[in-house]
Amino acid sequence: MLMQTHEARLDALRKELGRRGLDGFVIPISDEHMSEYVGSYAQRLKWLTGFGGSAGSAVVLKDKAAMFTDGRYTVQVRDQVDGKLYDYEDVPATSPAKWIADNAANGSRIGYDAWLHGIGWAEAAEKLFAKKGIELVPVDGNPIDAIWDDRPQPSLNHATPHDERLAGRSSADKRAEVADWLKKEGYDATVITALDSVAWLLNLRGTDVDSTPVALSYVLAHADGTAELFIAPEKVTPELTQHLGNAVSVRPRDEFEPALATLSGKTVAVDPQHAVAGIFHALAASGARVVREGDPTVLPKAIKNPTEQQGHRDAQARDGAAVTRFLRWLEIEAPSGKIDELTAAAKLREFRAEGGNLRDLSFDTISAAGPHAALPHYKVDEDSNIPIPPSSIYLVDSGGQYADGTTDITRTVWVGPGEPSAEMVERNTRVLKGHIQLAMQTFPQGTTGGALDALARMHLWAGGVDFNHGTGHGVGSYLSVHEGPQRIAKPNGPYPGSMTELRAGMILSNEPGYYKAGHYGIRIENLVLVVPAQIASEGDYLGFETLTFVPLDRKLVDRSMLSEAEIGWWNRYHEQVRAILAPQLDGEDLAWLERECAPL
Repeated sequence: MLMQTHEARLDALRKELGRRGLDGFVIPISDEHMSEYVGSYAQRLKWLTGFGGSAGSAVVLKDKAAMFTDGRYTVQVRDQVDGKLYDYEDVPATSPAKWIADNAANGSRIGYDAWLHGIGWAEAAEKLFAKKGIELVPVDGNPIDAIWDDRPQPSLNHATPHDERLAGRSSADKRAEVADWLKKEGYDATVITALDSVAWLLNLRGTDVDSTPVALSYVLAHADGTAELFIAPEKVTPELTQHLGNAVSVRPRDEFEPALATLSGKTVAVDPQHAVAGIFHALAASGARVVREGDPTVLPKAIKNPTEQQGHRDAQARDGAAVTRFLRWLEIEAPSGKIDELTAAAKLREFRAEGGNLRDLSFDTISAAGPHAALPHYKVDEDSNIPIPPSSIYLVDSGGQYADGTTDITRTVWVGPGEPSAEMVERNTRVLKGHIQLAMQTFPQGTTGGALDALARMHLWAGGVDFNHGTGHGVGSYLSVHEGPQRIAKPNGPYPGSMTELRAGMILSNEPGYYKAGHYGIRIENLVLVVPAQIASEGDYLGFETLTFVPLDRKLVDRSMLSEAEIGWWNRYHEQVRAILAPQLDGEDLAWLERECAPL
């Protein structure tokens, strides 16, 4: 009989831990690739606790348990997880390892799945526990899998070739670049574990993870330019085999761990940011010399080649037309009070699908009405869904996956009737000024995202307010909507990518915001491409080319707060919006576009 309640599941886990001689267990949201989004088979935390956020973890001890989330999920975790079963703990004020050290008895054996945790976490936890007489134990098989009777199986959908005409480079060329790096550094091989890195290196895509077109697989890349792809045989088609060619051998995914055991005496580079602890353990046991090095595909993947750049522009143009049609529909329908968040999100997807070439959304649409807009990472579902209130702010953060590009856009709009409050207009205008400041900025080569972050906040700071998320993240080419290594964020914040040098060809988001808890939220997001700056300069300077073209809501703008330069940016931007979108629209949609793109 299936366990229906989270209380029954928690009880069953404790009994399973007891059978294994364990006093506790750590449950992250993770898969064997440390992916941001994981397949249904890996949603162990959600099955156990009910928590549906994208970041968090739990610890279960014999007599108590706790949920760990950051500020994004303070409200959601309390809505979804039973407080009688789990304590609510805030990260980074505490962490699973600190909590265990404080709450587990001396001599406790705490289990963890080494194929779901990074090596850094495992080593730090082990060191902390040793001071308290607590043992960290890698489990043989995940205990949750032993009690999850109806656990979904990993996807066996086919992996497909990604056309070189869209990729802009052949897989052979990319593998040769990795091989040159291996030879230069004196390494024999590198383990590629991040799913988007595998997809980029071999020019393949898949449908194994919602919102990210990747296939569950690993790659061992060798210094001679050859590679081994470990993937379920059911996923491999003759077309894929032909695409990969003779230099890539295809092996069953379950042979990956045994293959690591054959690397005795070899020098193997492994990225501790992307590879789970289990890989390090297997290599160490084999007698390989393990070197902790960054994934060699991450930087070249982030620097888009000219073909990928043009693909993004083309995808953005189609996407912009779809979002524009949606915003007109919303303006007409939402003031009735009969449109709810889920209906709006579904309608936006419908417009994207009608625009052509849509493969998937790039993440779950943040369709946020009223006070929900004040939650930066709000996720609407049947339980949280509310009607969009008339006379309120509505925020929609969404994106599409197209074969030629990945999009991500946020628009904040006023839903009538009536007019927004003076405070709403003032706050939105400050967000807009920060967005424009960053969009217009030029900077010397070698500048990091952290050095630019304050530009997006300066006008908010001048008004005594701020926002508690990064200003910009990298974006992939028909890959992950959140792609490293670059980031625009506070240098002392939780985003290490903020210290990465920005290089021509990188794509980032530009998304400052403002959030008044319990009332409303504002965010303005476009994607930008780092390009050589067209200015007279001493040395090499870079700037941003805007890629996203959708009208901004003029009802939320106080023109008197904008400088002449900012008004000039607004008008030039909307001239471009009109030029790119008008050929794709007609009738009332075109008339609405013309109205919204009139000079400010």
